[in-house]
Amino acid sequence: MSVLVVTDERFLDHRPGRRHPERPARLEAVWSGLKSAGLEDALVYRESRPAADEDLLRCHPSDHLAALVEIDAAGGGLVDTDTVMSPGSWSVARLAAGAGLVAVAALRAGEADVAFCAVRPPGHHATPNKSMGFCLVNNLAIAAMSLVEAGDRVAIVDIDAHHGDGVYYAFEEDPDLAIADIHEDGRYLYPGSGAANEEGKGIARGTKLNIPLPPNSDDNDFFRAWPRVEALIENHKPEFIIFQAGVDSMIGDPLTHLRFSVAAHTHAAKRLVQLANKYAKGRLLVYGGGGYNLDNVARGWCAVCKELI
Repeated sequence: MSVLVVTDERFLDHRPGRRHPERPARLEAVWSGLKSAGLEDALVYRESRPAADEDLLRCHPSDHLAALVEIDAAGGGLVDTDTVMSPGSWSVARLAAGAGLVAVAALRAGEADVAFCAVRPPGHHATPNKSMGFCLVNNLAIAAMSLVEAGDRVAIVDIDAHHGDGVYYAFEEDPDLAIADIHEDGRYLYPGSGAANEEGKGIARGTKLNIPLPPNSDDNDFFRAWPRVEALIENHKPEFIIFQAGVDSMIGDPLTHLRFSVAAHTHAAKRLVQLANKYAKGRLLVYGGGGYNLDNVARGWCAVCKELI
């Protein structure tokens, strides 16, 4: 398959601090990993473009965006207890939000079979009104909203160790977007949401699937949970699939307690390619997501890209 990788050296310009877990070295690790794995010849690279105001406003109100612009203009600073802007972070955040839109346009045009977005800062914790969890704007939700607005049925699968609260609450009442989220139980890990009874609201009830796992859950627990993900997708019959392949669910991450191996991520990628071919004309958009052990970032995301190829 032809795999489009949307990434950009400008993502390195977001610098929340030398000791901050979400550091530029995460992105450099995946770039070097792809090169070391000999995958570069099978990948088509493309730079991102900044998301337009209308793209951002699909997900975030203007007063929230204006507050981020104000912090950026002041040279950066704390946005939330663990979320920091450095000088220029706002430009980088717009680029990160635009990466998915670049990928969607390429997939629609038939320029690639699948796409992988290696971006930072990440996005799945950003709610419409709050930047949090290292995230400034919700990159994934912005891309998904563009698809829903165009009339597509969308399914999002997230295996990041942290529940994708920003994505869930953005689409909690939307029946055209299904979400399956396997994560560490919120009673033990940030952000504290994602309980099994959070299934969507109103006419969207049943289109959202949260699978919280206890600390130290491993591949066996993942593979027991996975058929429920496929059942949701089979029932929803999406026209576009988005996969958040967070590797902070792998053993050895310094911020989490799950113990998945690369096998969990490659299995998810393989099956989602097959499901995308069945329902979505092959259209699969993959985001890297979380992961703060640099070796896991390189091995995990490179394994996912290899599986896509």
